Amino acid sequence: MLFSPGWRAPIRQGEVLAVFSLGLVLGGTLSAGVIWLASGLAAPVPAAVRAGLVVALAAVAAAREAGLVRLPLPQNARQIPQEVLMHRLRTGSLQFGFEMGTGVRTYVSASSPYVLALGLLLAHLGAPATLLAGASFGAGRSLSAALTYWARSPDRDALIAVRMPWARNLTALSVLLALALLLL
Repeated sequence: MLFSPGWRAPIRQGEVLAVFSLGLVLGGTLSAGVIWLASGLAAPVPAAVRAGLVVALAAVAAAREAGLVRLPLPQNARQIPQEVLMHRLRTGSLQFGFEMGTGVRTYVSASSPYVLALGLLLAHLGAPATLLAGASFGAGRSLSAALTYWARSPDRDALIAVRMPWARNLTALSVLLALALLLL
């Protein structure tokens, strides 16, 4: 479990959440930096072709999220070991967040992060925009943990299950629209 047992613990839950969130943002930023470096390989491809590929990829991802297309996503099936958090909660939370923030250590079930990564790779944007997108990815992942921490509701899981399809579809649509606007 990410959070400490509560008020009796030597480390407060809010502190663990903050360190975990910092790790997520740092991990997302590192991944974006790697994507930005690799995006130079796409530079020789004409901009119109790159834009078309990004929009096509986003459309396929949106169709996958809506259940119209069945397409497996690449994944790393290994989970981050529990021992990371057991012995050193602060540094373990930072490491756990960092590895999740990179998006390559754990399974990402939504298509949007893949569209974002490939869109950034093909769009060949400047370093600040790409790094900001990576940091935003990490911050977005931290929202799940933060909302869980702030909600503390016994029926939270049922509420999330009802809203998850809407959130997933709206996220896919927003990524599609954002990429289309970026490329216009």
